[in-house]
Amino acid sequence: MTPTEASDAGLRHLERAVELAAEALRAGDEPFGSVLVGADGQVLAEDRNRVRSLADRTRHPEFALVRWALDHLTEPERAATTVYTSGEHCPMCAAAHGWAGLGRVVYAHSAAQLTTWLTELGVPPSPVRCLPIQEVVPGLEVYGPVPALAERMREMHRRFHRPADTGTDTGTGTDTGTGAGMGTGAGA
Repeated sequence: MTPTEASDAGLRHLERAVELAAEALRAGDEPFGSVLVGADGQVLAEDRNRVRSLADRTRHPEFALVRWALDHLTEPERAATTVYTSGEHCPMCAAAHGWAGLGRVVYAHSAAQLTTWLTELGVPPSPVRCLPIQEVVPGLEVYGPVPALAERMREMHRRFHRPADTGTDTGTGTDTGTGAGMGTGAGA
């Protein structure tokens, strides 16, 4: 698998992460979603961003999957997992991923792409610097972005931060306290 390719099964899991991001957006949260998959290809857990809806800036889906994995999986089982996520992890989620010993990460859009998109939208910088996952967890196997899904995610972020431009009111405006290195979760 190359950084821009995924197997059919992997692509389905990544598409599910993007669907979870859309669920987050519909709920008024920044669009991030993540799916934890075991070595056998079975979905073990999934979540979406809940930063706004739960008023907790740590409620990134990647962080929720780390918590779940620590409660339910052995160390070898955690190492054999794959996290499929709509956006590259923020530093908080990357660190949690590394400390928990989870396996590889496959993401739809990169932290650098998110930073560019938010800058283009005029969103003020996050209080936490956006970094590639491997700067936080050296040696972690990471794949992404996936261009077709990245474009879908770009549109979701535009809808979240500029709802007046799309005729869609998410009731969110430009909230930068939600985390994925820049915005929220997936990457966070």
